[in-house]
Amino acid sequence: QVQLVESGGGLVQAGGSLRVSCAASGRTFSSYHMGWFRQAPGKEREFVARISQSGGITSYADSVKGRFTISRDNAKNTVYLQMNSLKPEDTAVYYCGASPRPFSYGSSWTAYDYWGQGTQVTVSS
Repeated sequence: QVQLVESGGGLVQAGGSLRVSCAASGRTFSSYHMGWFRQAPGKEREFVARISQSGGITSYADSVKGRFTISRDNAKNTVYLQMNSLKPEDTAVYYCGASPRPFSYGSSWTAYDYWGQGTQVTVSS
């Protein structure tokens, strides 16, 4: 069982930066590959980025590649999403997820068994 709590969301102007964090409970954090997803009003939840258990492999959605960076600190049971050059279309609730499956399983939200409550990111134009 893993409990996830996101933080760090807020309001930022277009072109700005924001870092969101996801703190996990439990002693087995390093056995989960972690992902960030987002959901805008009226839209489906979409994949943003994910990171392997060790942190050595990452994957990004094309829409955020080159602007967002996912990282993790297994000693602190925390995964981060650094977001730069933010655009209004990045506005959404951002969720972190934990998956016990191999990283090779893929980026579908169905791979993730545990979710946080989400944190709102709003980018103004």
